[in-house]
Amino acid sequence: MAASYVKGVQSKKVGTSVKHFAANNQETRRMSISDRVDERTLREIYLAVFEKIVKQAKPWTLMCSYNQINGVYSCENEWLLNQVLRKEWGFDGIVMTDWGAMNRRCEALKAGLDLEMPSSNGRNDAKIVEAVKNGSLKMETLDKAVENLLKWIEKGLDEQTKIESYDKEKHHQLACKAAEESAVLLKNNNGLLPLNKTDKIAFIGRFAEAPRYQGGGSSHINSFRVDSALEAAEKSGLKGITYAPGYEADGVTTNSELLEAALKAAKEAKVAVIFAGLPDSYESEGYDRTTLDLPACQNELIEKVCAVQPNTVVVLHNGSAVSMPWIDKVPSVLEMYLGGEGVGTAEIRLLFGDANPCGKLAETFPLRLEDTPSYLNFPGSETEVNYGEGVYVGYRWYDARKMQVLFPFGHGLSYTTFALSNLVLSSDQMNDTDTLTVSVTVKNTGKVAGKETIQLYVSPPEEQKAIRPVRELKGFQKVFLNPGEEKTVSFCLDKRSFAYYETRIPGWYTGNGEYEIFVGTSSRDLPLHDKVTISSTERIPLKITDTTTIGDVLRYGEKPELLESALEKMRKAFGQSSETVNSEMFHQMIDGMPLHSMVSFFSEDMEELIKTLR
Repeated sequence: MAASYVKGVQSKKVGTSVKHFAANNQETRRMSISDRVDERTLREIYLAVFEKIVKQAKPWTLMCSYNQINGVYSCENEWLLNQVLRKEWGFDGIVMTDWGAMNRRCEALKAGLDLEMPSSNGRNDAKIVEAVKNGSLKMETLDKAVENLLKWIEKGLDEQTKIESYDKEKHHQLACKAAEESAVLLKNNNGLLPLNKTDKIAFIGRFAEAPRYQGGGSSHINSFRVDSALEAAEKSGLKGITYAPGYEADGVTTNSELLEAALKAAKEAKVAVIFAGLPDSYESEGYDRTTLDLPACQNELIEKVCAVQPNTVVVLHNGSAVSMPWIDKVPSVLEMYLGGEGVGTAEIRLLFGDANPCGKLAETFPLRLEDTPSYLNFPGSETEVNYGEGVYVGYRWYDARKMQVLFPFGHGLSYTTFALSNLVLSSDQMNDTDTLTVSVTVKNTGKVAGKETIQLYVSPPEEQKAIRPVRELKGFQKVFLNPGEEKTVSFCLDKRSFAYYETRIPGWYTGNGEYEIFVGTSSRDLPLHDKVTISSTERIPLKITDTTTIGDVLRYGEKPELLESALEKMRKAFGQSSETVNSEMFHQMIDGMPLHSMVSFFSEDMEELIKTLR
């Protein structure tokens, strides 16, 4: 199951993993709730990741979710499972339910659902038999599901013969490396990190001894072994480490004796490293967080340690964003997230400079819960939740509203420094059927080797910004560089890189105009930019009626020039002329005016003009 998320922080999910195809984060009501979300938002935000996975990785299995999508259960959603997944994307594997997510078995078969999990002890099997007998379920439909399952089983048996025994220790080292590469250095004032291995350092907080390294509920696994920071420090031969638990084992309860011992350890050390985060009781499968806050006992611990030890590092263990009321008092913050079984080894290597942090935030850390995109819509009513934020999810929301955030999407520091230069576009004019190559030079300007993630964002033309995000991430690359080394990074942008989903086509549409390319190291750090003018090779189909707006005729009509004489009459009617009228003001005034209003304002020949425009 997907780990639970803060209410509104990770805006409600119709899909965020291959396992939860079209999954809903309202865990407590997921078996009945209906997610109300428009098709454009589905296509651009929630389905896009699955489309990429299906087309490029070609998975064998997808799992549908519990919830309804626009009033139709996911397991019975023919549009989702057959039309989009199989016909449009070419998926040729099986679709199975989540555990207990079956609604009507026969309707699900018709919609493209192959396998029910775990089972219904034969009850649904009997319904299938009865439906075939009475003709309400075609044998061909059942045969297709059985064929899909048999091919899937045969493929698995063929692959099973190729699997060799695996080396658990080797995989554990891979887990350590993954945690190391994923950690995000959020803050590092005055270069407090990396730490000196010979200094006296106080490790404070239960997570140093027993890290929270995985999610709750059915995401729990039995790990080969779990490294703690204390164990990893001992194995590394570090001698100056002292340890104070700081708070009770539940991560929530304050203990005055433990707090005092932690403060004493912090005072006596040169640096205090506080291991904090969210316990299982704060985030897990089955419910959603209602606050961004860490447990009060941990916030109190951090505040009081900072008061006695200015050289304080906070290491976080959490599944999603948290607030940091103490952020101005803490010089360094290292975000480990749920780092897996090798998290302790990764922490020690990162803290003491044997590894250089190179992770980037895949979410925005907001300042307040009230700032989040779905705050006013979530959790919705007893029967449905409206995805009212539309395509303005995550950084798109914060950027559109020009809101301050705690840490922006894509943010992540390093122990070295990097410089970007020489942004080059392969063309400054192109058709939407062409591709654009964007290159940029990145140089390690610091003293140690490190990795930087170059991020490319696209901003739409000014006239489209009312309906589209200010800018969107369209490419990123992680690059390793030794000190003084530089490399050229290239991106290839196609039509989808500039397009939005236009339901009137329906399909992906790139309008005419000047698009801006931004390159940098986070959504709020984009020093390089350039522009490309794109000409669209297709028109949005426009069915002209008397209620069609003048603006739509001018934008999408095949003969917009036929309106010019009528527009000149309108200018004169308003006491203006084509020479004196404020063009922007005039066009805004008429943009939403329906054609039939022209008849009311002017003369009978307008009716004939409407016929001509059709």
